[in-house]
Amino acid sequence: MTKIVIGRQFCGPPNSGNGGYVCGVLADGLKGPATSVLRAPVPLDVDLDLERSEDGANILTGADGGLVGQGRAAPGFELPEPPPAPSLESAKAAGQRYAGLEQRFHPICFTCGSAREEGDGLRVFVGQVEGAPQGQMAGVWTPHPVFADADGRVAEAVVWAALDCPGYFAWVEKEGRHGALLGTMTGEVLRRPRAGEPCIVSAWPLAREGRKETAGVALFTADGVLLARAHQVWIVMAPRSAAPAPDTATATTA
Repeated sequence: MTKIVIGRQFCGPPNSGNGGYVCGVLADGLKGPATSVLRAPVPLDVDLDLERSEDGANILTGADGGLVGQGRAAPGFELPEPPPAPSLESAKAAGQRYAGLEQRFHPICFTCGSAREEGDGLRVFVGQVEGAPQGQMAGVWTPHPVFADADGRVAEAVVWAALDCPGYFAWVEKEGRHGALLGTMTGEVLRRPRAGEPCIVSAWPLAREGRKETAGVALFTADGVLLARAHQVWIVMAPRSAAPAPDTATATTA
């Protein structure tokens, strides 16, 4: 059992951890494909217990031992086959159509936040690929040196984080704007990119069943060689109930 802290830098929503990053932490050290399941919002800037075993890893809240997330090897899982990567220029053009540049989604999200600076957030911006089926997204991500280890390669958890939000935006493009939370991510990292290496990020919708949306995501070299891929399960958030109209017979004004 070791203590870890998910710092506020690695947020998704303002007050909880970035789903892809935490999934990557849970998958760290597991060989081949791994499945990470998030059981609860991940608290930031507090001590958490990371429990590793031969089966995988658990993250628990230090206060009451509540289960936050689980990571397990997934050697038999059939990961989605990505569509061919668009050209680097096509991916750049798609990224300029990123919805978060004109609308407010999660501007401080570690992965897709437009308010984050280079070297603080990842700034992974994806948009619809011209001429592709609706919801097939792409963008270009060039990892900053601050996210690299001594060998110059990006940490695996950061690769998982880079693949997080694009799957959500694939469904925004296909179904329109709505809220959703990452529940499960099964992925594999074939090669960690180097800092300063332009990479193509790709995402596409797979299926929707009730409140469950599945998406495929992938990371390629600028020449279209696959670096990483994942299958995601997103849970659509129930719409907020409208506030009841005030009772005009009893309402008062301040």
